[in-house]
Amino acid sequence: MSSERNEADQGPDIPVSSGGSQDEENEETEKNVLKEELSDPPAELSDEAITPPNQNVTATLSSPLSVIERPSSADGSLSVPDDTPSLQVCLLSYVILGFAEEVRILLHLRTVAEQDSQRTVEALRLLCDLLTGVFRLEYLLLLQHPLEQFRLHSSTHTHATPVESGAVTSISISADHSTVAGGHTSGTIFTWEFAKPAKPFLEISPIDRKKTQEVDGHVHDVEILHVGFLGSRHTALVSADGKGMAFSHLATRGMGSIGRTIKTTRILGRYPEMTPNPAKQRKPSAVLAFSPLPLGNVTHVTDTIGLVAMLTPYLLVIVSTTPIAQTQYKTPRPKEVAAHSAMTAALAWFPSVKLKKPNSETSETNSRVKLVYCWSNILTVLEVVEVEPSSSSGQEGPPNLQFRPRSRWKAQEAIVAVQWISRSVLAVLTITQQLAILEDSSLRVTNSSDLIQKHIYHVDLFSQHMKVIVEQLDEEDTSMHGVVADAFYMSFRAYKGRLFLLGFNDLTFGTLSNWADRLLALMDAGNFIGAIELATAYYTGQADKASVGLPEDDGLRHEMVQEKLLEMMSASLKYTFGNKGDVQEHQAENDQLEDLAMACISASVSVENMDFLFDETYVYFQNGHVQGIFIETLESFILDEDIKVLPPTVIKDLVLHYTNKNWDKRLEELIYHLDPRTMDLDQITTLCKRNNLYDALIYVWNQALGDYVTLLNDLLGIFERQETNGSYADPSLRTKQMATASKIFPYLSYILTGRIYPTGKDIDEEKGTIAKADVYAFFFSGSGNTLPNSNKSNPGQPKADTDISFSNLRRILDFDASSFLSMLNEAFEDSFLNGSHDHFIKTTSASLTEAQKFGLSVNRQRVVCTLLEIMTPPRYEAEDTVYLHMFIARNLPKYPQFILLPGHHLYRVLTGLCKYPSEDIAEDCQLSVEYLLSVYQPPDLQSLVPMISEARFYHVLRSIYRSERQYARLLETCFQEGYVNGNLVFECIAECLRPSTGLTERQSDDVRVVIANNASQLVERDVDQAASTINMYVPDLHEAMLQSLNDDFEEIRKYQYLKMILETPEGNEDNSGFPQRSPNLHFIETYVRLLCEYNPSHVTKYVEHLKQGDLRLEEVLPALEESGVVDAAVILIAREGRVRDAINRLTEHLQTLEGVLVGLLDGVMDSPDLANTAEAAYDLVNSIQKFARIGIWLCQGQTKSVEHKSRQRKSNRHHQVNGDLTEDETFWLDLIYVVVTVNKNASERLQAENFDIDETQSPRLDKPNGTLDTTKLITDLRTTVQEAFTALLAATSTPRATDTRRTDVSFLRILRAFLTRASLSSPSLSNLRSVLAAIFSAYSYEESLLTLSNRMLDKDLFLHVREVDSLRRRGWRPRGQVCEGCGRRVWGPGTGIYVWDAWQRGNEKDEAKKRERQRVLKTEPNEDKAVRNGKGKIAEEQARGSASNNQRLREAEMTGQTTQLSDNIPPDIDKDRAGPLVIFSCRHILHRSCLEKMKGEGAAQKDIVTDPEAEFICPLCTT
Repeated sequence: MSSERNEADQGPDIPVSSGGSQDEENEETEKNVLKEELSDPPAELSDEAITPPNQNVTATLSSPLSVIERPSSADGSLSVPDDTPSLQVCLLSYVILGFAEEVRILLHLRTVAEQDSQRTVEALRLLCDLLTGVFRLEYLLLLQHPLEQFRLHSSTHTHATPVESGAVTSISISADHSTVAGGHTSGTIFTWEFAKPAKPFLEISPIDRKKTQEVDGHVHDVEILHVGFLGSRHTALVSADGKGMAFSHLATRGMGSIGRTIKTTRILGRYPEMTPNPAKQRKPSAVLAFSPLPLGNVTHVTDTIGLVAMLTPYLLVIVSTTPIAQTQYKTPRPKEVAAHSAMTAALAWFPSVKLKKPNSETSETNSRVKLVYCWSNILTVLEVVEVEPSSSSGQEGPPNLQFRPRSRWKAQEAIVAVQWISRSVLAVLTITQQLAILEDSSLRVTNSSDLIQKHIYHVDLFSQHMKVIVEQLDEEDTSMHGVVADAFYMSFRAYKGRLFLLGFNDLTFGTLSNWADRLLALMDAGNFIGAIELATAYYTGQADKASVGLPEDDGLRHEMVQEKLLEMMSASLKYTFGNKGDVQEHQAENDQLEDLAMACISASVSVENMDFLFDETYVYFQNGHVQGIFIETLESFILDEDIKVLPPTVIKDLVLHYTNKNWDKRLEELIYHLDPRTMDLDQITTLCKRNNLYDALIYVWNQALGDYVTLLNDLLGIFERQETNGSYADPSLRTKQMATASKIFPYLSYILTGRIYPTGKDIDEEKGTIAKADVYAFFFSGSGNTLPNSNKSNPGQPKADTDISFSNLRRILDFDASSFLSMLNEAFEDSFLNGSHDHFIKTTSASLTEAQKFGLSVNRQRVVCTLLEIMTPPRYEAEDTVYLHMFIARNLPKYPQFILLPGHHLYRVLTGLCKYPSEDIAEDCQLSVEYLLSVYQPPDLQSLVPMISEARFYHVLRSIYRSERQYARLLETCFQEGYVNGNLVFECIAECLRPSTGLTERQSDDVRVVIANNASQLVERDVDQAASTINMYVPDLHEAMLQSLNDDFEEIRKYQYLKMILETPEGNEDNSGFPQRSPNLHFIETYVRLLCEYNPSHVTKYVEHLKQGDLRLEEVLPALEESGVVDAAVILIAREGRVRDAINRLTEHLQTLEGVLVGLLDGVMDSPDLANTAEAAYDLVNSIQKFARIGIWLCQGQTKSVEHKSRQRKSNRHHQVNGDLTEDETFWLDLIYVVVTVNKNASERLQAENFDIDETQSPRLDKPNGTLDTTKLITDLRTTVQEAFTALLAATSTPRATDTRRTDVSFLRILRAFLTRASLSSPSLSNLRSVLAAIFSAYSYEESLLTLSNRMLDKDLFLHVREVDSLRRRGWRPRGQVCEGCGRRVWGPGTGIYVWDAWQRGNEKDEAKKRERQRVLKTEPNEDKAVRNGKGKIAEEQARGSASNNQRLREAEMTGQTTQLSDNIPPDIDKDRAGPLVIFSCRHILHRSCLEKMKGEGAAQKDIVTDPEAEFICPLCTT
């Protein structure tokens, strides 16, 4: 293979030729020997023989091996240096374990470090002979420990000797145990035959890459970490070294003096680079786990290709080595491996073995080859499946294998070693030396054990080579590991179902206890119940099977466990009852007996051995007088139907035990779940009747005898006996007997609908038909003698009166007619009564009785006619016949094809329903009448209306009136029924008055009259719904509705009614609280008055949105004044146009509030309730603020409504200030004055009292000593003044339309008038100083905010304007280079030189125009300044001169444009076809002249020039 692979773990993907032929004779001999040894494989390698335990590992420990001194020769020439990497491994050089029958031997051989090493080889050979001859050794296991240096002298041996090759670092033994291979630290591999130990059988030497690069092989001085034989051959090996490289070695056949040649092929890894490249460094790799596929006890296709599995930090590679090396499978490390976890790897093969029973899923007789491999904490099981070659290939070749990952398991920590203990069990060793036993099928941990005390040997083999991955850790590279774990693979091995652990100083091996050992251990410990439960779990497969040595096949497992289980139960029962005798008096022992009974019953049910359960187990409990414990334990198994048959003795004890404890219901439930055919009927009948268990008795007679009518006579007899005894019977006994007799009705319901009583399960169709026929014949045959086997009398059965017809039917009707008819109502739904049983009669006529044949002929018509014939007065009064009428009325519409009755019968039914005997059934009768009228039309329905009305069948009446279109009477009926269903009235009104109903005018008037007559009832039901309904359909009846609410206690309903019709419902968020329409003036005035009474806070909000003229002020003003809703009164006064009166009322109220506040502050210190006083003060200040804002609103509205005529004030500013105030300015003055006065007086009072100010207290609460928070009060008052002045300034200082400069003349006049008035009331303005200071400070603060906002707005606007300008300048690129109108080229190559000339002339004109503009603008600033500062005619002339300059500038621009347009046209081009270009956003380009012509305007060139700003639309896109 090539030595220049780029992948670190690349296996051979290209087939490689073989190194030569093999020794066929020796190979055949080896195979024959191996087959003889494997012909009778041990139990441990068979299908399901030995598997690990699910509890503790039962370990057989060898005596600790003594610490062996470091071997050395006498002269010290063979001493092992201290720094030998395999120093600890060399403690044991060679260990052979022998097993023969019941003898377990552990032998270890110390290395004899003498000058003549031949003695060591001889001792080894003698030991093998001893074990083989004396103990009949069948198999040998060689644990992988370095074979210490052997010094073998051979004159013909020319290559390196074992001593020169260094310490043994890996060994392997061949499949026939005749050859051993060892790898050394130098990279050399030797194989030795035990029969010829004088010299190595094969020697595989390392290579020197510096000398040759054409030959594959291990590099010199790289230790061999793994070595193994392929299949049964001695001449085929595989190996792996410490640098991550693996090779296969195939030796040729030797012929006499011609020695064997060895062909080595690289199967994994890359050789070290001779000249490392620092720029491209390779990731180091290592073979962390390595194993060739061992041989099984059957031939498999994989035996011939030499599979080898290798695990590196990055890949799993499976390579076939023969006939050529080829990669069979390769997969990367699973993504589930946690990043930066411990780097560990382990794998193990399990070969194909013979199955005792073919696989149930695949029908394979041999198991599949399996490989388990682990990376870190992720374990995966891989199956090898042979794929059958296609028939079209026609050529034989190597087998086609598929490697299928079957299951995956995630451990809690990294896994360092894994071994197959058997085909179904895995042993896993984690990095903390925790042992876990897993079942292969489910990968479930059946047991775990801590082996840390065993000190398992481990050694660091990979960290030095892989340190780059750890030391150069990249947190972002998830493929990196945090640490490289030590190697454990040489210390953890499994062989023949035994697990071997190599410690630092001893060797431990152990076997895993099987199921029998565990059961025996529990029995020895006295835990009989636990042993029985565990054995039962083994039998049923609920416990671990493979983990205790039980097969997966149920038949084999049952055969193994059943006998042992029965023996344990017998021993447990004998021990328990033999030692304790009568144990029923001890509760603790009873609990133990209950557990024992549960275990024995469960085990017997599992093994299906009821004879053992009742003949042996129950007898033990019965003899111990604790059969009650057994019976109660048996209950759950009976209810689960695990046990359906009980012996008669057990049934007798069961009934006796449950009746003694009054568990009758539980007893009957148990009997339902037993098979009655196995019971003693005489016994069970006697027991059930004695204990009144008729449900159970009915079940037994039905199921065991198929008798469904005999017990009907018994149940009716119970009723008749109670009626005969009358008052002489015991009341409690009578109640109990009547309840028993009443079971007849549910029983009949079950039978006549095809169900088993009382379980409810379906009866077999044939049995169900016969049962129904028997029951119908029993009741509806003319003769009363319809009992089966009537010649045999039933004990205790009363004699039925057979002289009258239908005697049995009369008996049950006399018992309870309503229940019987209710049962029949359910039975009518069964298809049995449809008739047509002729086919059934023909097939079973021989076994049918005459009564059964008659029962098959019964149908619904016969049942109804018979009942009508029998249930007549005087025997049956209305209390009974009404149920018959309901029965007929309800079933007639459902089965019109089966029931036909004449009209007089139906009339009788209808009248009977209307004359019901009790109010309890009135609703049922009404519903029955509705059913009946759906199929029956009386000849004169109107004549029945009085009778129906008397019965108060409102549903029926509504149906009649609706069908007759008598809507007024329909509504009256709804009002009558409305006492029961209030919403029905509103629904009926909507139904009658909606336009789609199509009422005539007279019908509509009749409906209105009914509504008006019942207005009080309508409002009483639901005010809101009544208002909305009337408002929607008959709004003219609002007056009538309100008149019905004239009483004083009805005022609140009147308020609710008006609110519903005058305001939009609250659910409408858009118009919430606003008037819905313009209703009656009287309604609004009444509603406002009611609002003042019930919701004063809402008055203002409501009146604000009323229109002018919606109400009369004089009608509501007294109520507003009385309720204190001054704000609403002010709004209404202003709306009437009396703004002066509104302002006066407002200022008057503010002065009133001022007086109250000052008076309150005067007495605040003397108030007994200081908290409430402070609360009132805060409320007063809030009211002052509210009314001040109302005043501001009034003044602002008046200012906007007054239209000021423009005055040409030519006088000076002082004269304007001293002018008279207008009316709206007077309003502002009055408001400002009263607000400032209130603030001044209240503030003076607050400051004069010198209240303590506490800034930390809540504004609504006082300090503990009751001090008022004056700071908040003064601040709120001053804020009110500031708001008034701010509003005044905003209203009077508005910018003019022609000038951005502001004028404050109106504000100054008002301010001057205010100061004048204030000086009259207070000559000193010192009191106003603080107020004015606060006002003007607020103005300065607002000015700074406005300035800052303007700056931010200007900056933002500049950015947007610049962006828009940039987009405008970008322009559009034309779609083509020709005019879309004339087709001439207008730009681009080929346009013509005239475009360039025109562009140059245009630039010259632009430069001339720019110079002219600059000249004109140079003179303008001085002239403009003179114009702005000058006066008279000179200024006017200069202004005219400036205007003429601007005109000349515009003319120059126009002239330049005209010239440019003219010059752009070359002389050889038609000027009508040329001219400016127009490009649209759709990228179409046209001459302007072409565009004009396309528009049909025929514009000339001069028109184009004189109208350069015309707007156009692309004609191509618009069309």
